[in-house]
Amino acid sequence: MSTQDRAKKLELVKAILKDLHGGTGVDELKERFKQVLEMVSPFEIPLIEQELVKEGVPITDILKLCDLHVELFREFLKARELENVPIGHPVYFLIKENELLLKESEILEMLSRVLSGSVERGEVVKYLSELAAVLRELRKVRYHYRKIQMLLFPYLERRGIVAVPRVLWGREDQVVVKLRELEEAVDSLLNEQNVEGAVKDLARRAQELAREISELVFRENKILYPAALTLLSEGEWVAIAEEARKFPWLVQIDSRVWNPAEKPVMPYELATTVSEEQIEKLPPEFKFMALSRGVEPDNYEIRRGGDLDLGTGFLDIEELRGLFRALPIEITFANRDDRVKFYSESMLSRGFDRARTIIGRRVEFCHPPRLELTVRKVIDSLKRGEAPYREFWTKSGDRILRVIIVPIKNDTGEIIGTAEVVEDLTEVINKAEEIKKKVVVL
Repeated sequence: MSTQDRAKKLELVKAILKDLHGGTGVDELKERFKQVLEMVSPFEIPLIEQELVKEGVPITDILKLCDLHVELFREFLKARELENVPIGHPVYFLIKENELLLKESEILEMLSRVLSGSVERGEVVKYLSELAAVLRELRKVRYHYRKIQMLLFPYLERRGIVAVPRVLWGREDQVVVKLRELEEAVDSLLNEQNVEGAVKDLARRAQELAREISELVFRENKILYPAALTLLSEGEWVAIAEEARKFPWLVQIDSRVWNPAEKPVMPYELATTVSEEQIEKLPPEFKFMALSRGVEPDNYEIRRGGDLDLGTGFLDIEELRGLFRALPIEITFANRDDRVKFYSESMLSRGFDRARTIIGRRVEFCHPPRLELTVRKVIDSLKRGEAPYREFWTKSGDRILRVIIVPIKNDTGEIIGTAEVVEDLTEVINKAEEIKKKVVVL
């Protein structure tokens, strides 16, 4: 952008900013300044904002441009295959989350630019505090990334497209780590006095991070989502929509115009390839990264004959027995008639002494008579729905045990039994400070 062009566009944006300050809505401004907006690309806004800062325009006024910037970016991206996404489709809500993240990242960049030019201690503290609040909001980006990583990437990998998910996940992980490190740095600087050099370095890192988040928004909206819409069937999107309800969302997901008739299709149910017709429709950037070396679908059969369908996966009896032995807890299950039907034995943690002779025994008779009435009352209260579970702490010799009694429900919510879960937390209690030192934030 030449100096002359920048000056012209600066004056145009000033006019928009004046009307924003006066209370004019973004939608109205889009119509009134349609030609202006066509002259200013979304990527020029940060440069223009920087000029406004130099001219002394209050940052609170400039931040009002963020909503307009999001609108500009939305218009800019309409050139790709996103205009027909129905309201309620998973991609529709992922794009809405990206609009929110784009706005927050722009605020982060704006604050960091202002912070880098601040000298007076009170001003530095003010902007550091505002920066900390933005970083706290942006930490929620991990919920957005987690949905993409857990819901969308498996469908690409099943088709043999591995490079795209690995590269994107790597970039997303970098953002999450840098956000955490920046938060820690801001907290540290707020407690120090002579911070001029450190503030400038922090501001630089914050600007870089803001650009990284914006770039990921661009990659998702302009490359990943159009590619996924080309490759995935409606049944696959139905499955994604159902599973997405288990994850936190950054936006309201109540809108439901999308009413597909297809049954959900999980990645492990697929035996598919990428067709020539689909390849032609893929964004060129995606096509280059995903298909430059060819793809070989991952048609591994995960479900075998004799497997039990456990709702969240499949296990055969041998795997199930081994899994229970490997758990650091011990479980005793009593059926709806309060008869012990199963218990597990852990190789890692000891609970209470039990033997196979208790199978079929009334669950309260597995406890000392002095506790029999208490056990009965707890189980009855859980069956009446008075609590989601009951927790108790006790000792067995020198060991400290946590005991959780929980009602077991079937798929329709009917209580079909109760479970007593016992966990040995002796080390956690007695060596709390040593264990804290071992904590690694992933």
